Amino acid sequence: MALIRLESLSLALGNRVLLDNAALQIEAGERIALVGLNGAGKSTLMKLISGEVQPDSGVIWRAPTLRIAQLPQALPQADERLVRQVVSDGLADVVAMRQAYEALAMRHDDQAMRELEVLQHKIEAVDGWNLELKVERVLTRLGLDADKPMSALSGGWRRRAALGAALVQEPDLLLLDEPTNHLDIEAIEWLEQVLLEFQGGVLLISHDRAMVEHLATSIVELDRGILTKFPGNYARYLEQKEALLEEESRHQAEFDKKLAQEEKWIRQGIKARLTRNEGRVRALEQMRRERSQRRERQGKASFALDEAAKSGKLVVELEQVSHSFGDKPIIRDLDLKIQRGDRIGLIGPNGVGKSTLLKLLLGELQPDQGKFVSERAWKWRILTSFGTVSILKKVSSTIFLAVVKVSIFKDALGTLLAIYPIFYLVRNGPERQ
Repeated sequence: MALIRLESLSLALGNRVLLDNAALQIEAGERIALVGLNGAGKSTLMKLISGEVQPDSGVIWRAPTLRIAQLPQALPQADERLVRQVVSDGLADVVAMRQAYEALAMRHDDQAMRELEVLQHKIEAVDGWNLELKVERVLTRLGLDADKPMSALSGGWRRRAALGAALVQEPDLLLLDEPTNHLDIEAIEWLEQVLLEFQGGVLLISHDRAMVEHLATSIVELDRGILTKFPGNYARYLEQKEALLEEESRHQAEFDKKLAQEEKWIRQGIKARLTRNEGRVRALEQMRRERSQRRERQGKASFALDEAAKSGKLVVELEQVSHSFGDKPIIRDLDLKIQRGDRIGLIGPNGVGKSTLLKLLLGELQPDQGKFVSERAWKWRILTSFGTVSILKKVSSTIFLAVVKVSIFKDALGTLLAIYPIFYLVRNGPERQ
């Protein structure tokens, strides 16, 4: 059964075309991973489906009584709201109906009684009398402390609270925009299992390649304004996409060759003008228009590494280092030696102190006790990729040190290899010189 259907959808932001006569249909039980280059318009497509944004042209058909819930990319505010309230906000419309019912119940006139009857049917239709039970069930499954303020939670736990607000709605279609941002490995595994058991449709944007591989029943690519659906998992998509790109390249080469020949013909002078026909001229003009409207595929991302002087074998060493925030110990009696060539995967649940350890290694924090030795000649930089991986680099022609804060990967070796091949040897770095 179709949940939503997009027909001939077009949308542009200024001169930038995001959707160009695009079409898509999502079925119940289908788990779609939406892929495309950054800035291609994936999040905007999510907003079109949810109704937050309207297209310039085209039709969006939604099934009657369709319930859509979404997990936005931005984290909820670290304010004084309790976690219970944040999760309950996912059912804000039900809360409002319950509050209106309680207000009407205080009146005893006939009009109020009629309104109460209508409102009661609406509440029962969405199982609104069990609101508290739904919230408690989600809080328990996510391991959330209902009475904690959001300001006391790490980014990962705030992400869980936002996820709870989406799941508590029991939607027919779930929109997930980078759902694994700030989640630890255990939470990601739980999320995967929830989505595998979910009976409705799922539209997912994620840079976690392993998660996409495990969950997706099909891949939808947004490329130069066009939506193309590829049945199967991510590996199958890559195979089909490579074949399509080869075919596209071949057609474009043939077109460009013919266009060059026709341009040469039209410039041949008096002899050509005497023999040319108007049909051929019109065909050339059409080819020129087609070539000018061609949207070239963007290239792959790349980056360059700065050069730095070669350091000694030892880069940084911690001896019996401890650090606390108030009465809460974060790091206790840590011994760690990082040498030139090491590549270290740093994993652990949210809030245990991974970022704190990185700051200690960088010298941004001083330990409460213990010895810290650092090679001062080395050069470092923090990079953030997709908001999920922080990388500490020591860069030179012969030296590369990486300390990676892993928040979205279940397998510190396999998945890091899939996303970043450079981190294959997470525990055992290259042979030291």
